[in-house]
Amino acid sequence: MILKILKWTGIVLGAIVFILVTAYINVSINVNGRMNKTYTFSEEAIEIPSDSLTLARGKHLIAIKGCQDCHGTDLGGKIMNDDGAVGRLVASNLTKGSGGLPADYSDSDWLMALRHGVNKQGKPLIFMPSHETTLLSQEDMSALIAYCGRVPDVDRVMPKIDLGPVALVMSYLDKTPLLSVEKIDHNKPMVAQVDSNEGIEQGKYLSISCSGCHRSNMKGGEPLALGFPPVPDISRSGHVGKWSQDQFITTLTTGTTPEGHILKNEDMPWKMTAQYTQTELASLYQYLQSID
Repeated sequence: MILKILKWTGIVLGAIVFILVTAYINVSINVNGRMNKTYTFSEEAIEIPSDSLTLARGKHLIAIKGCQDCHGTDLGGKIMNDDGAVGRLVASNLTKGSGGLPADYSDSDWLMALRHGVNKQGKPLIFMPSHETTLLSQEDMSALIAYCGRVPDVDRVMPKIDLGPVALVMSYLDKTPLLSVEKIDHNKPMVAQVDSNEGIEQGKYLSISCSGCHRSNMKGGEPLALGFPPVPDISRSGHVGKWSQDQFITTLTTGTTPEGHILKNEDMPWKMTAQYTQTELASLYQYLQSID
């Protein structure tokens, strides 16, 4: 009897392992196929000024859009994660130093990456939030490209991205923004410019950078990945909505909440939001307060 139970237990376990392995192989084939797909989009041309105001705006955008959090303060690239489960996640060298962008990388190539989420060869960019940068105004897009095209060269050869099983499965289940090219409305035109005055409209524009974690409705939800905390509701109906504007601004510039809780920058990038101007933070607060 015991031998029969052990036999059937082994058969069941073997069947489960076979099903899981087969499922994982299918997941891997699917995700890798999507990563290697080639896209073609019509080239766009926008004016890229080089005046000091434009470059200053571009530098500010690099700071407040999280570019430095991923690619490093010098934009020379950075390993964001390296373990067996999630895999090796690498942000590339955005300069034209050794290991960086090719010498012939043009403004049109920058535009294709920021607007459509593909590289110079039309392949999808991996974990690049182009679904957010595609919503930049033409004025800000120009400033960002102008600044990035003039940063000092950094000689840094980065290893290739190597996704682990957790990243592959989460990407297959659409639980992580692996391929922004799949999330973009590629026919949506850029707006020329946005309201720069303090208020809800400016806040709504700035909140695009929050939507990747807090979702488009700012209501938050389930963790972004295994081991991460749940994402809080930052609209008026959430706990953050009970804060005053001054408390909100202090939290986003110091990393300490009104309750004295110290935020981890990996969970909430307050070191990035600390680069916002007071007007931008006030506008963001006012927009979040307008959401029930």
